[in-house]
Amino acid sequence: MIISHEHKFIFIKTAKTAGTSIEVFLSQQCGPSDIVTPIAPPVEGHQPSNHEQFVNPISELLRRPEGLRHALRHAFKRSKKFYNHMPAWLVQKRVPARTWDEYFKFCVERNPWDKVLSHYYMTAARAGGSLSLDQYLARGRFPINYFRYTDPSGARIIIDRVVRYENLMRDLAEVFAQVNVRFEGNLGVRAKSEYRTNYTPYQEVFNEDQRRIVEQAFAREIELHGYRF
Repeated sequence: MIISHEHKFIFIKTAKTAGTSIEVFLSQQCGPSDIVTPIAPPVEGHQPSNHEQFVNPISELLRRPEGLRHALRHAFKRSKKFYNHMPAWLVQKRVPARTWDEYFKFCVERNPWDKVLSHYYMTAARAGGSLSLDQYLARGRFPINYFRYTDPSGARIIIDRVVRYENLMRDLAEVFAQVNVRFEGNLGVRAKSEYRTNYTPYQEVFNEDQRRIVEQAFAREIELHGYRF
């Protein structure tokens, strides 16, 4: 997550949407007072800054859309005022109202079937390559993002633009032009790209049952953005 006072934008990081690559690129163009949250494990070229602040997270935990039990497991992380993959509604609570109202807020979203396939390859690689697609789907741990850019109920998008991963460079060029960030059409880094070597289109990978599992898990994102298999 990045809050740039120099360029007056807030970048909300979503999962499996080139977020780390975007963070690396933007961190190198941020000013001395800008907030750039760390990435774990660290990524070469990324420059975190001004994130070492803490808050009492108890009242905020009670509003988490994932539920109290899930929230309590991550209480320490959320005691940090700003952290990676921080949802927009929480950023809104922790910055001045004027900052939230005046800064351009954006994130990236991706077709859920393509996103799940990318996440599967990463998860399987980290598991040593022994995880089948059916085993992965049975776990139910998917890169769901909508709660990161909607209000706590998930009903309403509260940021200014959701960039489409499918048109990433074109859309980013428009966003960066709006916030006066120099961009030459390439981020210059492809973080975490080493996990995937098979780029067979997702339509040729998922069978009907697998397709439906993803469709059900990502029903809200499909509804919000009109994605289709």
